Amino acid sequence: MSNRNFSRILSYVKPYWASVALNVLFNLLTIFFSLFSFALIVPFLNLLFKTEAIEAVARPEFKVSSDYLLSYLNYFMSSIIIEHGKASALIFICLVLFIAFFFRNLGRFMACYFMAKVRVGAVHDIRNDVFRQILILPLSFYSSKQKGDIIARISTDVQEVEVSILNWLEMLIKDPLTIIVFFIFMLSLSPKLTLFVIIVLPIAGLLIGKVGKMLKKESKETQARLSGMISTIEEAISGLRIIKGFNAIRYTQGRFQAQNEAYSKVLTGVHRKRDMSSPMSEFLSAIVVIIVLWFGGRLILGGGSNIGAADFISYIVVFSQIISPAKSFSQGYYNIQKGIASAERIFEILDADEIITEKENPLAIKSFKDSIEYKDVHFAYGREDVLKGVSLKIEKGKLIALVGESGGGKTTLADLLPRFYDATKGSIEVDGVNIKDYKISDLRGLMGIVTQESILFNDTVFGNIAFGMENASREAVIEAAKIANAHDFIMELEHGYDTFIGDRGMNLSGGQRQRLSIARAVLKNPPILILDEATSSLDTESERLVQDALSKVMTQRTSIVIAHRLSTIQHADEILVLQKGQIIERGKHEELIALGGIYKKLTDLQSFD
Repeated sequence: MSNRNFSRILSYVKPYWASVALNVLFNLLTIFFSLFSFALIVPFLNLLFKTEAIEAVARPEFKVSSDYLLSYLNYFMSSIIIEHGKASALIFICLVLFIAFFFRNLGRFMACYFMAKVRVGAVHDIRNDVFRQILILPLSFYSSKQKGDIIARISTDVQEVEVSILNWLEMLIKDPLTIIVFFIFMLSLSPKLTLFVIIVLPIAGLLIGKVGKMLKKESKETQARLSGMISTIEEAISGLRIIKGFNAIRYTQGRFQAQNEAYSKVLTGVHRKRDMSSPMSEFLSAIVVIIVLWFGGRLILGGGSNIGAADFISYIVVFSQIISPAKSFSQGYYNIQKGIASAERIFEILDADEIITEKENPLAIKSFKDSIEYKDVHFAYGREDVLKGVSLKIEKGKLIALVGESGGGKTTLADLLPRFYDATKGSIEVDGVNIKDYKISDLRGLMGIVTQESILFNDTVFGNIAFGMENASREAVIEAAKIANAHDFIMELEHGYDTFIGDRGMNLSGGQRQRLSIARAVLKNPPILILDEATSSLDTESERLVQDALSKVMTQRTSIVIAHRLSTIQHADEILVLQKGQIIERGKHEELIALGGIYKKLTDLQSFD
């Protein structure tokens, strides 16, 4: 599972393959100049500090090997010493080292320069995909999820993937290249010694790998606990009025404190294991270097190797340079395990079933012509049906009201029409065609929805009314606001239609928020209106004015109204009384009153104007 998730993260790197290729190129240049600078050690030791007279060295024949590189440097250095003396050779070596280190570090910078685009671009694409999936997933997905957990996955988990995996992506490219090239150089110097190193190094790697597995498990728990804390914070901010009103500050603080302590405890363990990687790998590396020194020293002293003392020193210097990338590789392994734990949480969202799917080559629908028909519709959130065999037909231009007790299935019945959910049995047809055959965006484009809870955004008044309509004119927005009885209070705001209303419209009253929601639905000018207790948050005067405006709007539209206040639906073409997921009464207001059933009892509990 881990390897699959890691591969999926790397798949986000594919669009940036050109930058990856340039990163590899400059890493190779960095490695070449590093190796070149270390190779200067051998002729430096052999020739610069040689006490006897320097003899001319024959120019070696060209071949791709470390022997040729060392022999050529030896030849070149001897020529300089013979012609210009040791002082000039020293200046030359320093100059060559300066140039080598300059290009080495320039290569490192350019490699990082191109990798930055890869790292940031991949994270950008992951965030886009996760947010798009959040918008696509059905409402039922969120009924079992905390908002804080979802927020944590698109924020902290994605950030963890960037820090733990993509930040180490260059290491995955550079360090193996460095180790391979340096090993080839070492192998050409001493095959026996290098073979011994190859046997010893994996043992240290196995020890590091065991700790990495433990870290991944704890990292996933850390992210889960952090998402729980974010959920508590989000709930506390949203419910601050209730927390204060019920004197629950101490209780809420205690709940958060317990979560914070549990999170801190797990996080401490993760940090300790991760911090263990550096000293652990350094200690193991030191042991390996000591063993290599011992083994190489025995080979030289025992005459079992053709490597000279100066070559052996050069070998140890090059080998010591493998320690750093090997150590960072092991450190990166720890971080990658931590990042994979976050990647798993991200892919849980990306892999979630969409459920509300669109068929291949769906039908387009741009206008509503005839009727809406529910045919033996059943629906269940879990095992128990919320709707049980509901059948009804709504002719174009009719006003249908849904009334009944809470939990009777009124809102669910309305939510099935725009396909917020799909019926578990039966079908819904618009103009004689199953709504599952239509393009979802076209189907929803026919509808304007106003819910009981005013859903507003941290934007201007204009932006909230024109939400989803890119080319809405100011005149059209103002006209919609006037119909919804919102224009007067909007003009009293500090900046009128350009006033920011705060998170969820918190700077407005409940009635004002609802009137903006109604104005938004009016502006869309849809042929079908769904009003879910749309006037429940309004005071009596605002309700009367808005209801009058809606009555005018609904005369030319097909409307489904879920009503708590029965005074608002007395003139409906048909009233449906739902109880436990079934239609138990239906008819006009006067007919239902005369029936003397459930509807009559509901009206008796309310006073009419």
